[in-house]
Amino acid sequence: MLVLNANTKRKTGREAQLGNIKEAKTVSDVIRTCLGPKAMLKMILSQSGSIVLTNDGNTILRELNVSHPAAKSMIDLSRAQDEEVGDGTTSVIILAGEMLSMAEPWIEKKMHPRIIISGYMRAMNDALDHLKTISKSVDFKNDAEIKSVLKSCLSTKFSHTWSDLMCDLALQAVRMIAVDENGRKEVDIKRYCRIEKIPGGEITDSCVIPGVVIEKDITHSKMRRKIVNPRIILLDCNLEYKKSQNAVNHKIKDAPDWEKIMRQEEEQVKKKW
Repeated sequence: MLVLNANTKRKTGREAQLGNIKEAKTVSDVIRTCLGPKAMLKMILSQSGSIVLTNDGNTILRELNVSHPAAKSMIDLSRAQDEEVGDGTTSVIILAGEMLSMAEPWIEKKMHPRIIISGYMRAMNDALDHLKTISKSVDFKNDAEIKSVLKSCLSTKFSHTWSDLMCDLALQAVRMIAVDENGRKEVDIKRYCRIEKIPGGEITDSCVIPGVVIEKDITHSKMRRKIVNPRIILLDCNLEYKKSQNAVNHKIKDAPDWEKIMRQEEEQVKKKW
């Protein structure tokens, strides 16, 4: 049961279809300038109050607060593209907006949407057939071929100065976590790879570390700054002893009494372990 505002207007038929196309085109126009080598960054003020500078379509759309169902569908499309492929979030939104824009004149001519969809399906099949003729296989072991693919993905994210460095780092990280499953390469960057951002330094200081990185602040001047071949213990229990829930007050008259109390507490902890 839905209780709507008295000023709520309900649209049906051609009016609703044209309204959906208009809202989807609005979302597409927001990130249209983020595509290409001369893309512009968007300055976004998030709901938490922080400022984000990015030209990533998925990041921009994630910060948008929209209520129209068609606009939400465009944002879900960008999110699905990012989860499945990891790239092309801006391109897929712009392409969807253009396809809807091309369908708008036919909607105005009262053509049934099913006919328009069938035309798009035929165009998709023709595009897939053409892609099979121009596509070529890429050797995963060939660094030059892999880097050429990576540069096409990272050219809009970084300037030309840092593209080679980022391609090398990405290739090292992917090859480090890639595994063979069912005759194909499986790369799960969300589980086995993490990007740690540490303030300070230059971009050239970035590197791939094979292992586990634990950030630890310096709490004492005598702490070692570097530990070679450390021993790490993994515990499934707490190191702290369980404190009593009852409040206990100690009245101490002399300094040796305090030492006795601390010694008794230490003995109880040893008995506990």
